[in-house]
Amino acid sequence: MAWIVQNRLQPYRARTAEGQGPWITEAIRKEIVATYFPRYPRKQAALLPLFHLIMHTHGYIAPGAIEEAAALLEITPADVQDAVSFFEEFRFEPSGKYVVNVCRSIACELCGSEAVIARIKEVFGIENFETTDDGMLTLFEVECIGLCEMAPAALINGAVHGPLTPDGFVATLKALPPEMSHNGHGH
Repeated sequence: MAWIVQNRLQPYRARTAEGQGPWITEAIRKEIVATYFPRYPRKQAALLPLFHLIMHTHGYIAPGAIEEAAALLEITPADVQDAVSFFEEFRFEPSGKYVVNVCRSIACELCGSEAVIARIKEVFGIENFETTDDGMLTLFEVECIGLCEMAPAALINGAVHGPLTPDGFVATLKALPPEMSHNGHGH
């Protein structure tokens, strides 16, 4: 069997404007170096905290951030990409003002998450990983968010919602204000 090798960063590079950055700001760099480097014997261990900071700052992980992280942590861009792409919470494209994470784990599925997701897709005309045309909502179907007691459950920019009904949750989403009161990038 032949192995097909693909440059997994290329599609992201094609969609990202050139000249943006730096993705690892001086504030992010200082926090990683001062807080996380001393905790671990290898710089690589700071990868996840680094990408949480990048997500909080920019709202997504740009290809330039992957390359900057590789340089800062002294590992290859491929190692960074492999690690970061493993986690569903990291996004590689800008998202809507409101990120809607609907749990699809077994407890939520048994309690009706499929109907909630179907209703969101129907009403807003988006699929998993897509953003509405107006830039308001991005839908993510995610694995367990640890809210089984509220199944089916979801997060809107990290705020807990549940138990959900399809029409009730759609009403909640429709009622979201077009301008958020805090500084956010859909996180």
